[in-house]
Amino acid sequence: MTLAPSPATDLPISDADPFGHEVLEDPLPLHRQLREAGPVVYLSRYDVHALGRYEQVHAALVDWQQFQSAAGVGLSNFRTEEPWRPPSLLLEADPPRHDAPRRVLTTVLGPRALRRLRDRWAADAEQLVDEVLATGTEFDAVPALAQAFPLRVFPDAVGLGPDGRENLLPYGDHAFNAFGPANDLVAKGAPRVAELSGWVGEQCARAALRDDGFGAAIWAAADRGEITPQQAPLVVRSLLTAGVDTTVHALAAILHAFATHPDQWARLVADPSLARVAFDEAIRWESPVQTFFRTTTADVRIGDVVVPEGRKVLMFLAAANRDPRRWTDPDAFDLSRDPSGHVGFGMGLHQCVGQHVARLEAEAVLTALSRRVQALALAGPPRRHHNNTLRAWHSIPVRLTVR
Repeated sequence: MTLAPSPATDLPISDADPFGHEVLEDPLPLHRQLREAGPVVYLSRYDVHALGRYEQVHAALVDWQQFQSAAGVGLSNFRTEEPWRPPSLLLEADPPRHDAPRRVLTTVLGPRALRRLRDRWAADAEQLVDEVLATGTEFDAVPALAQAFPLRVFPDAVGLGPDGRENLLPYGDHAFNAFGPANDLVAKGAPRVAELSGWVGEQCARAALRDDGFGAAIWAAADRGEITPQQAPLVVRSLLTAGVDTTVHALAAILHAFATHPDQWARLVADPSLARVAFDEAIRWESPVQTFFRTTTADVRIGDVVVPEGRKVLMFLAAANRDPRRWTDPDAFDLSRDPSGHVGFGMGLHQCVGQHVARLEAEAVLTALSRRVQALALAGPPRRHHNNTLRAWHSIPVRLTVR
C-alpha cells in the first residue's frame, strides 16, 4: 500500500485494495498501516473513507444518526444504486423502519428460546464429535465441525425442512461478497444468484416452515400485528443470510486458534467453562466479519478531517479489534483476556441480534471436544477461503489426541 498525505488536507490517502486477494489472504499488514496512518484514511481506489482505530470504529457503529445503514452496509450506495435483493430490515435499515423487526427478532432469539435449545444442542455436539472421532483422529475441521454443526442445528431451529440446506453456504458467501466491489469473487457467485435467492425466498414462506421454530415465531409476530406480513419473510431471510456463514467461520476461527495455541487448549480442557470467553476472544482475534460500510448523513468531523455528507465510510472491525490503543498485546490469542467490548458483532442498535445463538453453538462444540480431546494440533497447512467481507478458512487439517 502507498500512503501519502493529501496536499490540501491532513487526510492520509492510500491506494490499497482491501478486497484484493493479497489483502484477503493476510489483512494484518494493511490494518496496521491504516491504524498508524491516522483516525481516518481516504482509499483512493474506491473513493471511500476508512476507519481502522477502535475509537473511531466504535463511535461510528453507535452513531446511526450520522453513519446510516439504510444506504447499504456494502460499497454500493442505495441512494443511487439498486440493490441486488430487497434490503435487510435489520442490517440495512435505520429507525424507525428498523425498530419493529429488531424487537421481534430479539424476542424470538431471546433467553427462553436459548434455554430450550441448550440441552438439545449440547447432545447434538456430543453426537457430532463421536461421529467425527469414529472416522479417525486426523481430519479437516472446516467441513467436519465448523460447517457440519451449524448446518445440523441452526436450520432445525429456524424450522427449515431437510432438503436443500447445502444452498445456505453458497448463498451466504455471495451475500457477503456482494458487500464489496464487483470483483472476481462476486462474479464467481453470480451464475447461481437467481437459483439460490429463489430457494432461500421459498424457505421464508410460512408454509415452508415447521410450526415450532424461529421462523414460525416470526410469522406469529406478524399475526399479532408486531410486524407486517410483508416484513415477516424478510426477517426470516435475515436469519438465513447472517445466521450460518458467520457462525461457520467463527467456529473455524476458534478451532484454528486452538490448533495453533496448544497452551490455550490445555486451559480450556482444564476449565471448560472458558468456552464462552474463548468464543469472544476468537471473534476479537480473528474477526470473521472484517468490514462493514456506513454512509454519512451530514458533514462529520473525524479527528482533524471532515468527511462530507453522503460519503461511504469503510469500518475495519478487524483492525479495531487488534488496536493496541484499546487492547494489551492485541495479536495474542489469550483466554485470560476480557474480550468484551470487541466490535466483531458490531455495536449499538445494529449489533448482531443472533450473537447469543452463535455463542451457544460454539459453547456446545467446544465443550463436547474438550471432554474427549486432550490435544489439538495442525496436521498440515490450513488454506484460506477468500470473501470480500468475511475472514474464512477453506481447510484446517487437524490431528487430535483423544483422552
